[in-house]
Amino acid sequence: MKIKTKYHGEVEIAEDTIIIFEKGIPGFPDETKFTLLPLPDLTNMSVMQSVTTPALAFVVADPYTLFSPYEFALDDNTVEELEVVSPEDVSALVILTVQDPFEKSTANLQAPIVMNIKKNKGKQVILNDEKYKTKQPLFGQPVKG
Repeated sequence: MKIKTKYHGEVEIAEDTIIIFEKGIPGFPDETKFTLLPLPDLTNMSVMQSVTTPALAFVVADPYTLFSPYEFALDDNTVEELEVVSPEDVSALVILTVQDPFEKSTANLQAPIVMNIKKNKGKQVILNDEKYKTKQPLFGQPVKG
């Protein structure tokens, strides 16, 4: 299917690349379908693009390559909602706030996007862990462990 995107123009995506957020994401309760699109030259970052709203896209990153250690436990409700059977089913991304210059960009470590990659289900999870910030600098300041 073809979709219009914020950063990539019009692109063709396969139906099986659509991630369903049954309850939307905080601030966007009606946005339930997203897809991940690559960012050229940035292997650990991509764009989480709304399938239905071209202007809605988030730059996301693999937190495990940017921040070490980064770990959290999922509550039972989230495990059930995402139909998680094993840890291998789960992948997490964090939303970036991209700044100019890029070195001032931040990551929201307190509210990761958690996905069941086998079922294409996703949810933004709010962590109650004060060591993770909503605006963690990408460069220069380590996560406090």
